[in-house]
Amino acid sequence: MTTRLDKRFARLKAESRAAFVTFITAGDPDFDTTLAILTGLPAAGADVIELGMPFTDPMADGPAIQASTQRALKAGASMKNTLELVRRFRAGDADTPIVLMGYYNPIYHMGVDMFLSRAKEAGVDGLIVVDLPPEEDDELCEPAMRAGLNFIRLATPTTDDRRLPAVLANTSGFVYYVSINGITGSASPETRNVAAAVARIKRHTTLPVAVGFGIRTPEQAAEIARNADGAVVGSAIVDAIAAEIDSQGQVRPGAPDRVLAFVRRLADGVHGARATAAE
Repeated sequence: MTTRLDKRFARLKAESRAAFVTFITAGDPDFDTTLAILTGLPAAGADVIELGMPFTDPMADGPAIQASTQRALKAGASMKNTLELVRRFRAGDADTPIVLMGYYNPIYHMGVDMFLSRAKEAGVDGLIVVDLPPEEDDELCEPAMRAGLNFIRLATPTTDDRRLPAVLANTSGFVYYVSINGITGSASPETRNVAAAVARIKRHTTLPVAVGFGIRTPEQAAEIARNADGAVVGSAIVDAIAAEIDSQGQVRPGAPDRVLAFVRRLADGVHGARATAAE
């Protein structure tokens, strides 16, 4: 079965450009603001959207995304609301892939079968669940694949050639390469190291390789896009959202437009990267 992710990466490959993959946290800082940003992301240049599932203990995430999760939970975010965001987005966009990213606990709490059924019905295309290793594939990965969802796995600088086959075994959609050791938003990736890592992963798979963690500027995004099939930006966008909250905790008027303007600058960096390299 060909998924939205498959179609999107195939189209981008035919156009000789990398994907711009954005991350925001569902419900940060509230449902309506998230929905406004989410629905505006494709027009701002997002090729694939990762939507964070709020969880009380986001151990792989840095301060920016941890804070976004806390804001979302304080505003009443839940798995039900997260899926409702996808459903409303999908009512106006049938093509842009949405990947839910986060941790297994909220999925387990809802129940795997119910979660997969509701996610598929809402229009979710794939899952990134950072705390389920390949040895636990029967827990969620295999049921997700049977339900028609892509299961995207993370590879890191410490994932060596012996470990990669296990990581890639049931991966689909794309491979997410974590460009630094550590938590999200904690450092900037070294372009030379990223290029070598992407080349190494591609010796083991035909899947697209998207690179994330530590990309904060259009220039950094462009550098990554010259060597990878996609550049993922999360913490920088989440920080842009946080900057729109005043000292009383209220969202400033016009916040979604300003966040999306920042996203558009990042997208321009990614989409212009290969054209610049070819000149």
